[in-house]
Amino acid sequence: MTEKSTENPYSLGNIVAHGNVVDQMVLAILAVMSMGSWYILFTKLWDTSKLAKEAKEARATFFKKASLQDGIKTLSETGAMRYIAQSAVEASDHHEGALTENIDHNTWVTMNVERAVGEVNTRLQGGLGFLATVGSTSPFIGLFGTVWGILQALTQIGVAGQASIDKVAGPVGAALIMTAIGLAVAVPAVLGYNWLVNRNKAVMSQVRAFASDLHGVLMGSRQVKR
Repeated sequence: MTEKSTENPYSLGNIVAHGNVVDQMVLAILAVMSMGSWYILFTKLWDTSKLAKEAKEARATFFKKASLQDGIKTLSETGAMRYIAQSAVEASDHHEGALTENIDHNTWVTMNVERAVGEVNTRLQGGLGFLATVGSTSPFIGLFGTVWGILQALTQIGVAGQASIDKVAGPVGAALIMTAIGLAVAVPAVLGYNWLVNRNKAVMSQVRAFASDLHGVLMGSRQVKR
């Protein structure tokens, strides 16, 4: 005797296979949001870990070298610390021209160092806006799927003329699943956003400490030359 398999009207597979266009679009949007959020979380974790390691190594070894050029050579060629160091040294060595003659050397170097640090911070903050958007909108997208599913259920009840369970189980099940999926997408995005914001602050404090030390060395070396 073979058991007759019954299709679960509440399953996610049922929405994908037999759902209407609106259900499938909502599901696709939530899937893209979820994949994008996890991609940003992992890539930003890698970026902040790499930058924190660079900042720690730079503060430990850079200022022990005989000259700034020797210190720059020890930094990663594609790293943020080298970009900041080169920007500061170039600004210190090339403070000339009619347009900058009214800016004193200290202010000129400070402006360039702060600009380089700001660019590093901007790159580090990339993607956080997407996480914030996902966290704030995905529950409502899921809720839209819920409302649409309930509307379909009520429509089928009206057409059938009776509240038969087989007429409403599928749409109502799809509606409930959409709400759950919307929340499942939003929660990791919100938690990841808050975690990355705090992590970025900690990493950037190390970067700014290196930039501040570098600025002090540049100002000190110029006074010695004088």
